[in-house]
Amino acid sequence: MRFRPCIDIHNGKVKQIVGGSLLDAGNQAQENFVATQDAAFYAKLYKESNIRGGHIILLNKAGTPYYEEDIVQARGALSVYPGGLQIGGGITAENAKEFLNMGASHVIVTSYVFSNGVVDYDRLETLYKAVGKEHLVLDLSCRKKDGKYYIVTDRWQKFTKEIVCEETILKLQDYADEFLIHAVDVEGKASGVEEELVSMLSQYATVPITYAGGVGSYEDINVIRKLGKSKLDVTIGSALDLFGGNLEYDKVLSMMDS
Repeated sequence: MRFRPCIDIHNGKVKQIVGGSLLDAGNQAQENFVATQDAAFYAKLYKESNIRGGHIILLNKAGTPYYEEDIVQARGALSVYPGGLQIGGGITAENAKEFLNMGASHVIVTSYVFSNGVVDYDRLETLYKAVGKEHLVLDLSCRKKDGKYYIVTDRWQKFTKEIVCEETILKLQDYADEFLIHAVDVEGKASGVEEELVSMLSQYATVPITYAGGVGSYEDINVIRKLGKSKLDVTIGSALDLFGGNLEYDKVLSMMDS
């Protein structure tokens, strides 16, 4: 199990928000933490800690002024740590290479691929050919409905018809180097992890999978290790002391395998 750090950017600032609270209308979100430092500060810290594979997430809608402010922040972070961070938010086959050229190791994609509620394989093939499997992370962030975990898109606002299950994982892993999966219902709440989801993902993990959502204690990290059979990587946001939480960054790193 590895620690995958995050830099979430909203309205041009590094933030931690409650999952599912993000609204396009008024660019609103329920905030847990707003950083005084910029994205480059966190990128420098992660570089000094020699942590690779963290993700920058642009939380505003593409094409809006705030999205452009998010890009400015992201560009600064990627210039500090080229090749060390992934980036997601508004990625398409047309602009994906621009983000790789900025210094991202991978692009993270959800809404472009999960179009009109299903996997758009034409778009996925186009994206795959544009950047290659080695630079592509598919975001399968999900919310539970009727006992199943459905992939959600558009800043976690829209349910798709696609379910996180073995069939979905097996189909998509041929296109992606990794999966990033937020348990959206507990994201940003530090109230405990989605144990059912963690257990399920451990059964299908043949490519790297990063789990995010609900970690609020050191015990939660151990739960992910146990239920995830040490196959899943983990992201911690709001509970981390870097973002106003109680979990010490250095202690979290000491609990990881590498």
